[in-house]
Amino acid sequence: MTAAIHADLRAAASPRKPSGLTVRDRRFRREGAERHWLDGDPVATAWFTALSASFPRGEAMFIDAVKAHRDGVPPVLAEEIRDFIRQEVNHSREHLAFNRAAVEAGYALAAIDARVAALVAMTQSLPPLVQLTITCALEHFTAIFAHQFLAHPDHFGTADEETVALWQWHAVEEIEHKAVAFDTWVHATRSLPPFRRWLMRAVVMGDVTCRFLRNRWIDALELLAQDGITGWRARWRLAAYLWGRPGILRRTFPAWATWFRPGFHPWQVDDRALIQSAR
Repeated sequence: MTAAIHADLRAAASPRKPSGLTVRDRRFRREGAERHWLDGDPVATAWFTALSASFPRGEAMFIDAVKAHRDGVPPVLAEEIRDFIRQEVNHSREHLAFNRAAVEAGYALAAIDARVAALVAMTQSLPPLVQLTITCALEHFTAIFAHQFLAHPDHFGTADEETVALWQWHAVEEIEHKAVAFDTWVHATRSLPPFRRWLMRAVVMGDVTCRFLRNRWIDALELLAQDGITGWRARWRLAAYLWGRPGILRRTFPAWATWFRPGFHPWQVDDRALIQSAR
């Protein structure tokens, strides 16, 4: 086990990764969006809307965490950090518009936004390196979700084309920059012993996973309650959606678990072909 842990530093120091990011400054029409925009399904709509409600504040937190550690990084990574920031700013802007459309369609997101704001404030009270590690863990979530959204378009069914385009555009750029925060973390922790590096990201991912899934579950149930779906029926339908069909959590579990492998790096899974094939 000790030898395997020592592989963590060697593998992460020389990852297989692409060079260069593309900033696609897209704007998406959101006027007149239907309340249950995802195939008329309130459960699917609640899950994706709960995700979107967390994005603007979360992505601003990611930007701050990476910026705090960009001094002295290699020139190629410095350029990627600049493009990562530009991509995340665009994502925040478009999901703010998406969230406003959800409010216009009748959902109340204020309580969800308040919970996200409180969690971000708590995170930003932690040491900067812990904030960066949390960012890396959450970027792993967004990357494996993005892979699923592009590899399995059935997640979106026959939803409005413009809305699907928004989520696919976001997914493309999440895959493209999936290693930027991680490579920044590798640089920031380069002087730490390999076992401590591995332990840090393993412990943080455990905590992040619990908080992320619990909060998105609570948020989705709150949105379902606004549609009059409550109690065990709401919990059962949401669990069936996440773990049954289409089963985003079931499908992403193996990829999520790779995080704990010594020597993990995001580009050990090269899914750039999904970027090329995205609609």
